Amino acid sequence: MPSLQEYGYTLVGGRLLPGEAGPAAQFMYENAGGARLTLYVTGIPKDETAFRLFRDGNRRTFYWISDHMGYALSGPIEEAKLRSIAIEVCGELGGRPEAWQ
Repeated sequence: MPSLQEYGYTLVGGRLLPGEAGPAAQFMYENAGGARLTLYVTGIPKDETAFRLFRDGNRRTFYWISDHMGYALSGPIEEAKLRSIAIEVCGELGGRPEAWQ
């Protein structure tokens, strides 16, 4: 699992969850102010590459698919900062964030 220490977030826990295509994992990170980011990881049956941003109030979610894996990084954080973190996480997990440009 990726470290988000350089962004001020520490891993506080994770769990294995059931997903549509099999097991999924969810990791929770928290900063000193108590704000949380969640990273969700699951298998994807289709071979595709995608990147999307969702907004819901002050919560932002970057969602990407790479090499049969789907990822979502979500939290109440400014869009540009969340995008920077998502690019780093994608790269750490073997993805190709340069395809998002």
